Amino acid sequence: MSERYNIRETEEKWRKIWDDKQVFRVTEDPTKPKYYVLEMFPYPSGRIHMGHVRNYSLGDVVARYRRACGYNVLHPMGWDAFGLPAENAAIERGAHPKDWTYSNIDAMRVQMKQMGLSLDWDREVTTCAPDYYKHEQKMFLDFLKKGLAYRREMMVNWDPVENTVLANEQVVDGKGWRSGAAVERRKLNQWSLKITHYAEELLQAIKTLDRWPEKVRIMQENWIGRSEGVEFDFDIEGGDLAVGEKLRVYTTRIDTIFGTSFAVLSPEHPLSERLAQTDAAVKTFLEECAAIGTSEEAIERVEKKGYKTPYLVTHPFTGEKMPVYIGNFVIYSYGTGAIKSAPAHDERDFAFAKKYGLPIRPVITGHGYEEGQPYPPKGKLINSGIYDGLTSDEAITKIIDRMEEMGIGKRRINYRLRDWGVSRQRYWGCPIPIIYCPDCGTVPVPEDQLPVELPYDVSFDKPGNPLAHHPTWKHVNCPQCGKAAERETDTFDTFFESSWYFARYADAHNQSAAFDRAKVAYWLPVDQYIGGVEHAVLHLLYSRFFTRALSECGYMETAEPFMGLYTQGMICHQTYKDQDGKWVYPKDVVKDERGTWVLNDATRAPVTAGRVEKMSKSKRNTIDPQDILDSYGADAARLFILSDSPPDRDLEWTEAGLGGAWRFINRLYTLIMDRMEFITAPSAASSVSASDSVLALQKKAHQTIDAVAKSIEGFHMNKAVAKLRELANALEEYSPQAGDEAIHREAVEYLLIGLNPVLPHLTEELWQACGGAQMLVQTTWPKVRAEFLVADSVTIAIQINGKLKATIQLPVDTPQNIAEKAALEEESIMRTLAGKTIRKVIVVPNRIVNVVAG
Repeated sequence: MSERYNIRETEEKWRKIWDDKQVFRVTEDPTKPKYYVLEMFPYPSGRIHMGHVRNYSLGDVVARYRRACGYNVLHPMGWDAFGLPAENAAIERGAHPKDWTYSNIDAMRVQMKQMGLSLDWDREVTTCAPDYYKHEQKMFLDFLKKGLAYRREMMVNWDPVENTVLANEQVVDGKGWRSGAAVERRKLNQWSLKITHYAEELLQAIKTLDRWPEKVRIMQENWIGRSEGVEFDFDIEGGDLAVGEKLRVYTTRIDTIFGTSFAVLSPEHPLSERLAQTDAAVKTFLEECAAIGTSEEAIERVEKKGYKTPYLVTHPFTGEKMPVYIGNFVIYSYGTGAIKSAPAHDERDFAFAKKYGLPIRPVITGHGYEEGQPYPPKGKLINSGIYDGLTSDEAITKIIDRMEEMGIGKRRINYRLRDWGVSRQRYWGCPIPIIYCPDCGTVPVPEDQLPVELPYDVSFDKPGNPLAHHPTWKHVNCPQCGKAAERETDTFDTFFESSWYFARYADAHNQSAAFDRAKVAYWLPVDQYIGGVEHAVLHLLYSRFFTRALSECGYMETAEPFMGLYTQGMICHQTYKDQDGKWVYPKDVVKDERGTWVLNDATRAPVTAGRVEKMSKSKRNTIDPQDILDSYGADAARLFILSDSPPDRDLEWTEAGLGGAWRFINRLYTLIMDRMEFITAPSAASSVSASDSVLALQKKAHQTIDAVAKSIEGFHMNKAVAKLRELANALEEYSPQAGDEAIHREAVEYLLIGLNPVLPHLTEELWQACGGAQMLVQTTWPKVRAEFLVADSVTIAIQINGKLKATIQLPVDTPQNIAEKAALEEESIMRTLAGKTIRKVIVVPNRIVNVVAG
C-alpha cells in the first residue's frame, strides 16, 4: 500500500515549482494561436468568497486546457481597487482607504495563489495605483478632445446628510442606503461620457456576439432601448404662455392619437419649473416628485400622481382642447420630457385617467379586447376618422406622413440609453483631471502633469467629499494664465477603471502609454470572459463603449472587447436561525444524536434550518474558502465546485459533496501509486499480445479524452468530470496483465492529462511519479484515434403500439431478426405482452423495435 496523500505538502510543492519556473508567464508569439482567458477581476474586500472560487476555477480549467492544446494563453489577474467600501472602512475602523485596500490585496493574493490558478502574476494590475489611473486620466482628456466627454447639468440622487450623489442602486425605498435620509432629486453639473454616440452601433453589434448568453444580449438590447416614433408639436396656451408656443412630445404609438385626452409634463420640464416659480402648490408637488429618485425602477414603483396645470393643448386633428398635467411618472431624460396620453391603450395612463376623471376613448381593437379595460397591443383602428380599419402599423406610417406634410412632426429614433454620468463626490476614486479658472473657465490638466494623484492626508470627520474640504489639494494655479484656480474635486465612477483593464493586461508595465497598439492588437479581443450575470448591462456595455471610444482616439482597432462570455451561477447554502430568530453560520451548527439541528456549543440550543439561498453575509450562510483550502486543499474545492452542477446554474454547497471530492482524490492517488511498478515497467516482449480488457480500457481512454475536450469547450465542466470519473472507475476495475503495460500506461496518462485542468496539484504529483518527461502543465493534449470513437453498441427503443416501454443495448448493425428476438425477450416487454397477440414487429435498424399487439 502507498503512503497517505499529503495534501498540504504536495500542493505547496507544485505551486512553488510553477512559480520558480514561471510557467504561466507569457509574451506575444506570432507563431502560435493566442487565447485570452479572463475572469472579472475582484474588489479587494479582504478575503475571497466561494463565488470567487467558482469563477476562477472555471477560468483556470479553460486556460489550462487551451495551453495544453498549443495556444499561447494569457490568463491575468488584478484588482478593481477603488470604491465606497474603502471609505466606509476609513469611517468605521479608522483605517486609511489606501492602507486598507493594499492590505486586503496582499491577503487575497495569498489565497488566490493557494487555489493553484495558472495566472500570469507578472501582469497584475491595481486600479487605485497612480501608474494605472494616470492612463485613464489621459483617456478622459482624449475623449474630451473628441467630443466624447462633456460637462452638463443633470438630475441626480442627492443624499442631504452625506452631501453626495448616490447611484440608483444606492437608493433604498427612497432613502440613502447608508444615511437613511430621504433622497432628493437635484440638478448638478456632472461630467458625462457620450455613450449615446455609439447607441446604434452598440445595438447592431449585439448580433455578432453569438458566444454570449442570449439573456445577456436581450438585456443589453433592452437597456439601449431603440424605439421608432414621431416627435410632434401641440399648440399650447394658458397661464403666462405667449401666443404660438408649442409643447413638443415624442410617441411610438401615434396610432392612438385619436384616443388622446390629455398631455403630461415631467417634473423637470421647463414648463413645470416655470409654474413652480409662481405657484406654491406646484413647487410643493415638484418637491414630492424629487423625493422619488431618478431610476426608472423607482419611478415605475411609485403611486402615479399628477398636478393639473392651467395649460391646454390643442389636438392636431380634432382641434379639441385638452388638459395638461405634471406627472411624477414621466422621465425628463427620455424623449422630450412630455407625453401625449391615450388612456384606453396604456395601463399606466388608464389608471391615471380613472383617478382624475379624464376621458377614456378606445381607438384600437383586436384579439383580447375587452370593453372598459385598457388594450395596449396594436390592432385595427376604430373611432379614428379616415384611418378607421387600418392596422396600427399602416396607420402609424400614414399619420406620421400627414404630420410631416402639416409641418408639425418628424420621424425620430429614440434610445432609452442615456449618456454615462461619471462624476462621484467621493475620495477613493480616480481624480478627474480638470481645473476651473475664474478667467479661463474649464481647463484640462496638461498631460505632462499627469497623474493627478489623490492626497494621502485626508479626513473623514465631515459629511461629503474629503477632497472638497481638503485645505490645500484643490488649490492650484491655472495652467493657461497662471492665476489662482481650483481642481475638480469629483472622482470617476469606479466603472471607469473596469471598462479598460482587460486592455492594460496586454502591456501591464508600459509607463509611457496605457498599452502598445501592437500588443493590444495581438491579445484583444478577450476570447473567453467569465463573470456574474449581475454585470450583464453596465460593466459590459461600458466596456463595449470604451473599446469604440479608444479606437476612435487611436489607441486600438478593436470594436468588441469580449468575443465569448460565460455567466456562472450563484453558490447557495442552507440557512439557519437560533431561538431568537437570528441568523447562524453553518460552522456553528451541528446535528445531535436525534438528527436535530443544534448550536455547536455547550448550550446545544435548537436551531431552525431554513431554505437553501444564495450565500450572503447578511444571512450568515457563508462558507470561508480559507477553511476549505486548509482542511481539504485546493484540488478538492475545485473538483466539487466543477462537478456538482452545470456552471451556469446555482450550486448548493454541501459538506457531503466536498467530502466526496476529497475521497475521490485519495482513491485516485492510492490507485496510481499502488500500480506504480506496473505503470513504470518496461513493455512486454512483442510476442505477448495485449488482453481484451486493456484494449477496452484504451478505447475508453480515447473516448473520454475526446468527450472531455468537447465538454470543456462547451463549458460543460460537470460532464467532463463525470467522464473522467468513469475512466478512473474503469482503470480501477482493470486487473494488470503481462503484455498490457504500454496500453495501460497510455490510459493512465490520458486520465491524468484530462484531470489536470481540474486537479492540477494531484495530477502533477502523479505524473512525476509515473516518470513524465516534463511537467504535466507543459504536456500536449493527447491525440485521439478516430477508430476508437466509433460506437460498439447503440441504445434501441422498444415500443408497444407506438409507446416507449423499454430500452436495450445491442451491437451496431445487429441483424433485424436478432434485434426482434432480443426485444421480445426483454423482461418488462414479456410481462406487458402476456396474454396479448403479437400482430406485427417493425424493426428500424439501430433505432427502434415497435411491437404491434392486441
